[in-house]
Amino acid sequence: MNADRSATETRHRLAEGTTAIVLLALTISAGALQAAEASYPTRPIRLVVGFPPGGGLDALARIIGPKLADAMGQNWVIDNRPGAGGNLGGELVARANPDGYTVLMALSSQLTVNPSLYRQMPFNAETDLQPVTKLVTAEHILIVNPSVPARTLKEFIAFARQNPGSLRFASAGVGSSLHMAAELLKKRAGIDMVHVPYKGAGPSIAALLSGECQVLTGTVSSTIQFISAGRLRGLASLGARRSKVLPDLPTVAESGYPGFEADAWYALLVPARTPQSIVQRIHAEALKALQYPDVQAALASQGLAPETDTPAELAARIKREAGVWAGVIKDAGISAQ
Repeated sequence: MNADRSATETRHRLAEGTTAIVLLALTISAGALQAAEASYPTRPIRLVVGFPPGGGLDALARIIGPKLADAMGQNWVIDNRPGAGGNLGGELVARANPDGYTVLMALSSQLTVNPSLYRQMPFNAETDLQPVTKLVTAEHILIVNPSVPARTLKEFIAFARQNPGSLRFASAGVGSSLHMAAELLKKRAGIDMVHVPYKGAGPSIAALLSGECQVLTGTVSSTIQFISAGRLRGLASLGARRSKVLPDLPTVAESGYPGFEADAWYALLVPARTPQSIVQRIHAEALKALQYPDVQAALASQGLAPETDTPAELAARIKREAGVWAGVIKDAGISAQ
């Protein structure tokens, strides 16, 4: 009996000792984590861009990256990872350590279009990434070749309905934000146009200029020079508000289609489970970076309008817009694979 009692007491002491060691380890770990969060950042931060250098998203990264570096005392290193409509860059960040040292500069289509466009997504935009903030909106407009006998959206839709399937609309590629904007307009207006995808915005604009295609949903920055010269004609703004550069163009919503909104936007996200203190630090510094006059001038030259939100608001936007594009993609039978 004494031996049994002694053995039991020994086991209890061992269990108590193990529990104490575990609690100590957890305490030390929690303390180390809190210290790491408080001193963040202590090394360079990788800013992943899921598209090649030279595009609008890359331009934004290079505009605000230096401001973030100055404010946070560490370099923001731009890492271009193009492929699969931005999915390669998104996957890299989704699988990175949630420590604040890998950040995604995302185009809206990566988060709201790709989940329905690709049959097999390598990550879940809503659960594998933590939104930080929306940064800017890229203004989109409806443009036609002057051969199209329409000077307003109402006239354009009437012409398209009278000539179903006769208009060809160019895009920067299947599933691009410009492609999806045109598909949404087709759905809302009940018109039939033939999609002609090109490898990038440049070739799609060239096709419109030559008359190879007659319609394009394009960005203000890439088309304003041709509109000003009379080589192309703008009909309507596709966003919720009129373009600051082309304020005379009414929105689609103003032209009879309430609630229509098809701008692209760029945002910052980090891996899920990134500490909220780090998320809030990046959020605060990003908002400050957008306030600099030289940053605002550089954004305006790219046709980008600053527009921020909270992490919760961005999460809600992603969910809401993903639902809209899922319906458009299903109705149009679009697939990237």
